[in-house]
Amino acid sequence: MIKHANRLDSVEEYYFSKKLREVSKMIASGEPVINMGIGSPDLYPSKIVIDEIKSSLSDQVAHKYQSYQGIYELRKSISDFYNKYFKVELDPDNEILPLMGSKEGIMHISLAFLNPGDEVLIPNPGYPTYLSVTKLVEAKPRFYNLSLENKWFPDIEELEKLNLSNVKIMWVNYPHMPTGASASKQQFEQLINFAKKHNILIINDNPYSFILNDNHTSLLSIDNSKEVAMELNSLSKSFNMSGWRVGMLLGSSENISRVLKVKSNMDSGMFYGVQKGAIAALNLDKNWFDELNIKYTIRRKLIWKIADVLNCKYDKSSKGLFVWAKLPEEIKDSEKFIDNLLNEKKIFVAPGTIFGSEGQGYIRFSLCIDESIINEALKRLEE
Repeated sequence: MIKHANRLDSVEEYYFSKKLREVSKMIASGEPVINMGIGSPDLYPSKIVIDEIKSSLSDQVAHKYQSYQGIYELRKSISDFYNKYFKVELDPDNEILPLMGSKEGIMHISLAFLNPGDEVLIPNPGYPTYLSVTKLVEAKPRFYNLSLENKWFPDIEELEKLNLSNVKIMWVNYPHMPTGASASKQQFEQLINFAKKHNILIINDNPYSFILNDNHTSLLSIDNSKEVAMELNSLSKSFNMSGWRVGMLLGSSENISRVLKVKSNMDSGMFYGVQKGAIAALNLDKNWFDELNIKYTIRRKLIWKIADVLNCKYDKSSKGLFVWAKLPEEIKDSEKFIDNLLNEKKIFVAPGTIFGSEGQGYIRFSLCIDESIINEALKRLEE
């Protein structure tokens, strides 16, 4: 029997991959499960975007290998988008790298900068992929805890007390998933100063800036931040294009070139039609986000009603695609709670523990569900 690679012993199959199989089996057997756990937008992209990918298919170059850096028109659109909404100037020639989803970028960045044994600062709670990729490249994860008391922002004073000599990368994610917390410019300045002091590459994962959020912020808006910072972004959430797999990495030309060395050895470029559709999305006007957020505002209010029925607490000022809810004090086990909810009410929500130990006592609701289905879930809980 052929033995698997040792690195697989350090990771498990992604939680949602496993749990959705369970949910799918329940649905296939006739159980009316409502999935309120995963953040895959159910709304359509703009018709302009869909029409653009259709029309691009007859272009002469549409079905050929594409540039590892993406077509120039896409990089220019990303540059213009960041200048318009974040007031960040990026050279489309060498400071922008389109990706097939920002999740891919986490692996590419880690391969480009981490050696075995290097340490990585990872938020707790936070996106599970930061941890799994760190383990796969044989680096060492070091968690920094986020708390409600500190508004889910890193405690820089506490981090300063640690031995950081082996830390190479720090992952941050604002607006934050799963909590919905946002970061101010002053807080971003603290992060950049911290990174410069300790020679750490800090990466902000920023896919939620346009969902229920009027204050669009970028870590790269801080003066001279590109010396120590990079930023990931994505069209998945803001443009309802999660299945298209369009992301981007932004940073100094030197750091982008390092990541490109990895990427160019792992794929043969993004499909041309997808790039053309992405260009159309990035050039939509502000009305697109306004109309999107009207829908999400309605959905969020309904989710709040569900949280109220469950006696959960939540922050009405949170941003992004989720509602992060604190379970009643007498409920100590998030996973047991959601399993009971699934079995008794046929409703699936995400347990906070999948995002780290600091998620114990919390659950996460997704807004990627039609209002009629949310109302059905509410009805079941009120029965």
